[in-house]
Amino acid sequence: CIRDRCNLCPRRCNAPRGAQSGAGRCRMGTQPVVARAARHLWEEPCLSGTRGSGTVFFSGCAMGCAFCQNARISREAFGVRLSERELCELFERVEALGVHNLNLVSPTHFAPAILRALQMRRMRIPVVWNSSGYERVEVVRACRGWVDVFLPDFKFYDSQTARQVAQAPDYFPVALQAIRAMREQSGAAVYDAEGMLVSGTLVRHLVLPLRVEETRHILSAVAQLPPTPVSLMRQYTPMNGVSIRGLERRLTAREYARAREWMLQLGLEGYEQGAQAATDAFTPDFEDEESRLLLEGLGTPV
Repeated sequence: CIRDRCNLCPRRCNAPRGAQSGAGRCRMGTQPVVARAARHLWEEPCLSGTRGSGTVFFSGCAMGCAFCQNARISREAFGVRLSERELCELFERVEALGVHNLNLVSPTHFAPAILRALQMRRMRIPVVWNSSGYERVEVVRACRGWVDVFLPDFKFYDSQTARQVAQAPDYFPVALQAIRAMREQSGAAVYDAEGMLVSGTLVRHLVLPLRVEETRHILSAVAQLPPTPVSLMRQYTPMNGVSIRGLERRLTAREYARAREWMLQLGLEGYEQGAQAATDAFTPDFEDEESRLLLEGLGTPV
């Protein structure tokens, strides 16, 4: 999907992308830029477990949601630019932490380089593809044999919401097609003796204020798939001065209770999230000591 022009994600920008710069929606070149690499203890229990999830956060994003919690990395060229060989070494360092998995956060716009890095050395822990759900099926298929767990967001149902928040009015049908492909490719969720997810698809959905009816449509769509666990998230926090109607406030307990009731009525299994998650304290520290040490000696600061 990348030659002289990039059509890697569903936006199909057809924009030029060089190694270090690009004119597309993600505003990134083709060489991966890593903003943070560290043990993360705040994912779903089947991912974080007792030893943490080995997260690698990539800078840039093809979605650009107005309320993004990670705006510093999604909207700014922040981090360390790595070659594919250096990225492979970083993956090895993350694995050496003793974490349960390698968790690739916002990987889509760097997919070709990431997959080549994974092919240089077979990981001994599951690889998690943690994305917005806004994917081309071709990218999902390219992950076959290298990605064990798909962790897609399923963000929006209404085209107007998707347009207002992310300028992606086609989000729902595109994401649904991609998630179907993920579930078909990964198969049913498989857990090890510790209850850790080693393969499968886990769909995340962030319940949004004033848009809980969209949650019903999204959960209903997931219920039509072969059995797929869901993480029903309530951590929405107004950020970046978002002024879209309803999104300038946090989710109410009543709104989340309605979403939870629909999840139960549909017979979906998975995870709920406590109200304490709705705070900017859960935004990762992108300059913590562990990340600095893992990235030491690798790449070039951007």
